[in-house]
Amino acid sequence: MSIPQTGGGPIENKAQLAEYLASGCKPKEDWRIGTEHEKFGYCHDTLNPLPYDGPRSIRAVLEGLRDRFGWSPVLEAGKIIGLEKDGANVSLEPGGQLELSGAPLETIHQTCDEVNQHLREVRSVADEIGVGFIGLGAAPIWSHAQMPVMPKGRYALMTDYMDRVGTMGKSMMYRTCTVQVNLDFGSEQDMVQKLRVALALQPVATALFANSPFFDGKPNGHKSWRARVWRDLDPARTGMLPFVFDDGFGFEAWVDYALDVPMYFVYRDGKYINALGQSFRDFMKGQLPALPGEIPTLSDWADHLTTIFPEARIKKFIEMRGADGGPWRRLCALPAFWVGLTYDQGALDAAWDIAKGWTPDLREELRIAASVDGLAGSAQGLKLHDLAREVVDIAEAGLKARAQPGAGGMLPDESHFLNALKESVETGQTPADELLHRYHSDWQGDLTQIYGAYSY
Repeated sequence: MSIPQTGGGPIENKAQLAEYLASGCKPKEDWRIGTEHEKFGYCHDTLNPLPYDGPRSIRAVLEGLRDRFGWSPVLEAGKIIGLEKDGANVSLEPGGQLELSGAPLETIHQTCDEVNQHLREVRSVADEIGVGFIGLGAAPIWSHAQMPVMPKGRYALMTDYMDRVGTMGKSMMYRTCTVQVNLDFGSEQDMVQKLRVALALQPVATALFANSPFFDGKPNGHKSWRARVWRDLDPARTGMLPFVFDDGFGFEAWVDYALDVPMYFVYRDGKYINALGQSFRDFMKGQLPALPGEIPTLSDWADHLTTIFPEARIKKFIEMRGADGGPWRRLCALPAFWVGLTYDQGALDAAWDIAKGWTPDLREELRIAASVDGLAGSAQGLKLHDLAREVVDIAEAGLKARAQPGAGGMLPDESHFLNALKESVETGQTPADELLHRYHSDWQGDLTQIYGAYSY
């Protein structure tokens, strides 16, 4: 989850909120790729999740990365809760999931180099203290009671609020992991087309990256339990956002939506002030109960935008949010998938041609089908496996059209990063299907074997 935002003076009128979003528009030559991924840490001997403190802990991993690899610490109330270096950040999810928020990079070659370097650094530190990290969409065995709590004020507020607005908010916070990619747009029109494609085709990504078939120590009946969790979190801030497909949608419509999402907090002087359920509209009038008489700054608006959790969202860029965390090949495949679909206009148009006639009901049914059945899912006669084949082909064409070489020119483009997805399309098997097969065959129902077989 996001760190506190900075910069921006007082908000004097609503138009500034849309202008903030529009300020993200960039010429195509300045478009970048920012990849984020989360992973679970555990102790090798006990297979229990890492606590925040102690010799084998999240704090020890952060300090090891700081001391050995030159990362600068990020502190909250005197405790290390993250790292930063060269435009990238390492941060903590509520249950200690370790997240890399990568720097904005020009190519997927660079993104994959960044991911591999990070995983090497983490493993170097982790091996010395007897801990490991694994990429899955949901914690396969650990109960909620077993999960540690990270010392971040934002998470304390959110935890208290989650049971008031849904049934699975705390499961999302403490026991799920994702991989996502952040991408740029060139204009309001470009943002609209990309966001519509992102939302409509997010179930295809969910199906291809499905990697959470276990929860509470047993199969859960879903290929992506993480996606199931997000369907019962908080309807005010999640979902497929049908209004994005309405005529006239743009930055102003997103502002109106975001203003109606209840607040979590206001960040002041290093502390999170409880504004749970309060209204940003009241804040703009100086009538926020948490800070009576104060009006918000653009930093407050930027913070508020980080508390909205639909399947895709906009800030000064677009975030693709529908994929489970997973093995390293898929950490590179996720940005390849979305860059291929959205950074070449021909590919973007072809992707939109697939989805432009879909109804809100169909989009929602595909979302559910992807969660339950992965590539085997279907809705209204539309098979996710067939969709995935078509969409991956478009992404491949888009990457080839981008023609971004790598490996000193040995690789003509970025399309090979889709190989893991092409294998899934060919076989119809997602990571979740592989996990379930091993659980029922060579593991003989012993889910503890997942750690040895699938850790980074």
